[in-house]
Amino acid sequence: MEQKFKYPTEQIQLPSKGLLYPESSPLSKGVIEMKYMTAKEEDILSNVNYIRQGIAIDKLLQSMIITPIDYNELLNGDKNAILIAARILGYGKDYDFSYNDPETGIQEKATADLSLIEPLPIDETLFVRGKNEFSFQLPFSQVSITFKLLNHGDENKIDKEIEGLKKLNAQSVTTVTTRLKHMILSVNGDRDVAVVREFVDNMLARDVKALREYVNKISPDLDLKINAVKASGGVVEGIELPIGVGFFWPDA
Repeated sequence: MEQKFKYPTEQIQLPSKGLLYPESSPLSKGVIEMKYMTAKEEDILSNVNYIRQGIAIDKLLQSMIITPIDYNELLNGDKNAILIAARILGYGKDYDFSYNDPETGIQEKATADLSLIEPLPIDETLFVRGKNEFSFQLPFSQVSITFKLLNHGDENKIDKEIEGLKKLNAQSVTTVTTRLKHMILSVNGDRDVAVVREFVDNMLARDVKALREYVNKISPDLDLKINAVKASGGVVEGIELPIGVGFFWPDA
C-alpha cells in the first residue's frame, strides 16, 4: 500500500487582501496555503536549466503553493509576500546579508527577522472588489486614463515583447513604454489597443512620473524597508531588504 505523507503548511496573507481578483479565483479569499520547503524544492533551486532560464524561483513558489491558483494571476505585491513566506518556510526567519553602510560606505554584515515584515497599508476605498482597474487623470496633459496593476502573467508578456523588439533592433530600449502599454487600459474612455499604444508613445515624461508615483502609492505590497541587527553591533534602520543570491541559496 502506498504511503502518503502529510506535510505541514501555513496560511499566508496577501497584501491585496484578495480584493482585486475575480470572485471565481481562489486568490479572492486574500489568503493562500503554502507548504514547508522539502528536498524536492531544493532540487528545483539547484536545477541548472531553471537557473539559466531565470525561472528557478517561480518554479519553487509554484511547488510550495498548495491552494489551486492560477500563478499568472498573482499581483506583483502578493507575489512578494509569497516569496518572503517561502524563504521563511524553507530556511527560517533569520536572513543574513551584506550591505553598504550609508554613513560609512563600508560593507557590513547584518541579520534581518523576515517574520517582522508587514504589508503596506492600502486605501480600500479606491478598490472595487473583484476588479483590477483604477482611474487617474494625468496632471499635465489632463488626459483621463484607466489602468491595472500588473501581475505575473503581464510581466512575462512584457519581457517577451521587449526581447522580441531587441531582436528586431539590438539598440531598442522600450522598457518604460512597453510596461505602460500593458498597464493602461483606456485613454479618455477609448479602449482601442492601437489608440492606447499610440498615446503611450507620446506621453509626457512628467505624466509618466506622476502615474508611476500614483501606482506605487496604491499598489498592495510588503514594506520591504527593514531594521536589521549589524554583526558589528547596533541596528541599521530603514534599509531596503536586499534580496541577493543568499536569499534562497544561503550556502552560495
